[in-house]
Amino acid sequence: MLDVPPAIFTRRLPVGSEVTASGVHFRVWAPERTKVEVIVDGSPSTPIELIAEPGGYFSAVAANVRAGDRYRFRLDGDDGFLFPDPASRFQPEGPHGPSEVVDPVPFPWTDASWPGVGRLGQVIYEMHIGTFTREGTWASAMHELAELSRLGVTVLEATVVRARTLGRHPR
Repeated sequence: MLDVPPAIFTRRLPVGSEVTASGVHFRVWAPERTKVEVIVDGSPSTPIELIAEPGGYFSAVAANVRAGDRYRFRLDGDDGFLFPDPASRFQPEGPHGPSEVVDPVPFPWTDASWPGVGRLGQVIYEMHIGTFTREGTWASAMHELAELSRLGVTVLEATVVRARTLGRHPR
């Protein structure tokens, strides 16, 4: 159920789901795939087929999807495994569960005056929440922050979903 051709919509971010006036625009990079569809949890609608773009991207605007809806990607028509969005803003059921569409516009931001951290003197640690602890959760990672600080880490960069999620799935 496409409402606007992908080329007409100007995105704020290169990939992920973005709420628009016409619905939700989905865009994902899956260069090894020939067909990508969005499956919305609890929706009786047919899958939303994304349109192939140059460079391995797929995208479409879905008029019947809203903020709060949960979704996954189906690749090449394979119902055996549905993938979360690797650019998801929220994974309410963990890194392998469905992604949730988030609209940041109505959020009451309170950090406009925060200057951020300077680059000089920082020790950056990049962690994958799903593999950082045995439980693979934010809560379990929180219990390790003191140890990271003791090691000299001053800035964390955390990811939730594997970057290769939309690559070939081992069978």
